[in-house]
Parts: sequence; structure tokens; C-alpha cells
Amino acid sequence: MQDDVVGRLTELGFSVYEARAYVGLLGQEPMTGYALANLTGIPQPKVYETLRRLVDKLAVVKIGEDPARFVAVPADRLITQLDTDFRRRLAEARAALAEAARSGRAEELRVLRSPRGWPAIARHAASLIDGAVRHVYLSAHAAQLAEFAEVIARADQREVRLDILTFEPAGLNLAHGRVLSHASTAGVLYRHHQARHLALVADGEHTLWALAADGSSWEALAATDALLAAVVKGYIRHDMYVQQMFADFSEELTARYGPGLDKLVTPYAAGQQTAQTAQTAQTAQTAQTAEPAQPDRDKARPESA
Repeated sequence: MQDDVVGRLTELGFSVYEARAYVGLLGQEPMTGYALANLTGIPQPKVYETLRRLVDKLAVVKIGEDPARFVAVPADRLITQLDTDFRRRLAEARAALAEAARSGRAEELRVLRSPRGWPAIARHAASLIDGAVRHVYLSAHAAQLAEFAEVIARADQREVRLDILTFEPAGLNLAHGRVLSHASTAGVLYRHHQARHLALVADGEHTLWALAADGSSWEALAATDALLAAVVKGYIRHDMYVQQMFADFSEELTARYGPGLDKLVTPYAAGQQTAQTAQTAQTAQTAQTAEPAQPDRDKARPESA
């Protein structure tokens, strides 16, 4: 039992001799260094040096001078002193480290996790959705979303707001959120359409970004980082805005930018762009000129009696 207590005290910063001396004095009448050495087995040349250090630590009180005797402070008092001292040193260390971080370098390193393989990525995504309490932004293909149907339903039942963008219909019905289909590229084939991605932000700080460029070899970045969350959330939100506008004005946008809005990605040649701009300006001017003048209704309206 005493060996266990000695071990605990050494974990709190006592030397082995200091721990043995304090335990030997605890609950005993005041005793001399000689008597303590005989009781604890601390070598005679070391016992008084050890007791002086314990007095400095306020763990032992010295009584008298000739001969000097020593008594241990009560255990609860010692623990309170150690706790207060530890908290003070911890606060000082925290302040010193913060100052060093501010002045030591201009850049701060951020820690990102990197789950690899779809099973690990899917587990992490499910845990983020299950742990969300306010809002989830999610963008993925329907095949990937199908694996999260249960956790999405649970989040919806918890009244978590869910904004979901899906490639191909996903068959999700939400009471607290919306599901938008990525309709602008429907029916248009691109070389990069084999790629798959998953973008997720939960409660504005927990982020997962995953990509399989070839459609099967997944890699990802994950972090609890408000800055990264803002980037990924902005990506999802702006993609959703574009898809909502396309749903409302699909014919006009397709006529203007081509199938799949390809001309947004492949810029016009300089001559085409100049001609298109001139044509747009001419159309607007013609419409303005052709618009019939409207009567001044306020002047035309008779005064009431």
C-alpha cells in the first residue's frame, strides 16, 4: 500500500525519497531525521536534505532546533496545495505558450485528418451527421447518399436543418431542409464525370471533403476547423444556388450557355464574346426604345371631390 502511495506522489513531482519521507511522517508524532531514516530506510546522509525540500514544498513542518523534529501536514491540505500550485503553473504555461505562438512565427499549422478508403470516409461522414445539432450541408452522388439514408432520417427527426445537393435523384424526403438535384449537367457527358465526391459540413465547424478522381480510389480531408468549414460550405451553397437558378430558368440558361452550361467553363473566343456583348446591349436598347411611353397616371387621375 505504501509503495502505491509513494508511486502516486512521484507522479505529482515528488522524488522517491521525498515521497517515502512524507508517507513515513504522515499520521505520526513529530520525529527526528535520524528516527525517520530508521523508519523509512532513507540513507542518513540524504534524510535531512530530503526534509528541507519537503519543508520548502510546505508538505512538512519543522518543529524546534535541538533536536529538530518534523511532522507531515495533513494529506487533504497537501492535495489542496498541490492542486492550487498545479493550476497556477498551468495558467502560466498557457499564457507563455500563447505568447510564443503569437511572436514565434507568422504562420499557424492546422491539423487535418486523412481517412482513406470509402468505408472509413463513410463512417466519418455518418458520425458527423449523427452528431449534428443545428445544420448540415451535404453534396454527393446518389449512390453515396443512399448509404446515409438512416442517419439523414435521424437528423431530420431531430429537426436538424439539412441542405443536400445530389447528382442523380436520391429519393430523399425531408421535413427540415431541402434536396436539390444537380440538373444543369443532367444528360451531358464529360470525361471527368467518372469522378465522385463527398462534401459535408456539420454545425459550421466539422468538415469532410472526399474525392475519388477515378470513381473508386477515395481519399479525404477531415477537420474541426471553422475556416475550412467556411470554404466547403461556401462551395456547397453556391452550387445549390446555381442549381436552383437553373431549375427556374433552364431554357434561358441553356440557350445562353449551351448544354451543361459548358460556355461558363469554356470561355468564348474574343470575337464571339465581343459580338455577344454587343448583341445583348443592342437587344436591351431596342427593347427600351420600343417600349411605349406610359401616361403619368398621377396627373391623369382626376381629383376627388
